[in-house]
Amino acid sequence: MRVIVTGGAGFIGSALVRHLVLEKGYDVLTIDKLTYAGNLASLTTVEGKTNHRFLKADICDRQAMNGAFSSFRPDRVMHLAAESHVDRSITGAEDFIQTNVMGTFTLLEAARAHYGTLDEASRQRFRFLHVSTDEVYGSLGDEGLFTEQTPYDPSSPYSASKAASDHLAKAWARTYGLPVVVSNCSNNYGPYHFPEKLIPLTILNALEGKSLPVYGKGENVRDWLYVEDHARALDLIIERGRIGETYNVGGRNERKNIDVVRRICALLDHRRPEAAPREGLIRFVTDRPGHDARYAIDATKLETELGWKARETFETGIERTVDWYLDNQWWWSPLRQSYAGERLGMLPTATKAAE
Repeated sequence: MRVIVTGGAGFIGSALVRHLVLEKGYDVLTIDKLTYAGNLASLTTVEGKTNHRFLKADICDRQAMNGAFSSFRPDRVMHLAAESHVDRSITGAEDFIQTNVMGTFTLLEAARAHYGTLDEASRQRFRFLHVSTDEVYGSLGDEGLFTEQTPYDPSSPYSASKAASDHLAKAWARTYGLPVVVSNCSNNYGPYHFPEKLIPLTILNALEGKSLPVYGKGENVRDWLYVEDHARALDLIIERGRIGETYNVGGRNERKNIDVVRRICALLDHRRPEAAPREGLIRFVTDRPGHDARYAIDATKLETELGWKARETFETGIERTVDWYLDNQWWWSPLRQSYAGERLGMLPTATKAAE
């Protein structure tokens, strides 16, 4: 099996590449632009493997994408390349529109051109998986879960750009017959996560004795999915998912943000004790604009139709994650030089906006 993975040097993408190369033995071409969140160090375990190769390229570059398809001749495309941090989208929306919308369009067109060159047997085998987020559904109340039928209601530039790309993928399936499947996942966590997101940022700030910023009162709820469970789900969806369908991927592990932060503090206090409990580092800060109150995924369709089940509970997954960061300073220490944990996503003041 020959698979193109876009965004394969990122957090979820690298977990998927490691799974496909090391566990499945597939031939994989990883494509990544290597922006700040793309890190070749996340692919160290597949470096030098004969069934893996890497291409540094922008998915918005049609010539580069055409070249990748014509030379590699993939059976599958797993599209994860995206700008993904909500906070950054608030003050820098253009990059999100370019990569998430125009990049997806460019990749779909390159895939469509490739698909048109295939013989019938190869066309039957070919699949395009578009990987998206539960944030396209907007915010839940205290009850209920997002299903594949939940109407889209994005709140941020990030989620709006992903919603647009989801619609493009579905349209290319309906209009052009491209064999597309879409997945929407809940919040991922685990090893190799760039330290701007809640869990890795909390771990590293707590280790360094820095403040632990929590938006609002920390009451926002997320459904946490261990990244290696997600990688297995994506492999299963592209293998057995029905063309034109959406599959939601969630860990059934809802937690308030404040409870996540407190659990990390407790784990670190146990593994690396300090004079004072790290919970004292928590600082509540002004909420970000458009902050959705709750996300929670109903993964019943994936579980019943394709037989997937998360292996990690939040308790086992967060312990594995904390231990990985404790044991792998070589990976995250260089990243702290470029991003030390400063707050992102604040709206400019009226004065700045007028400049």
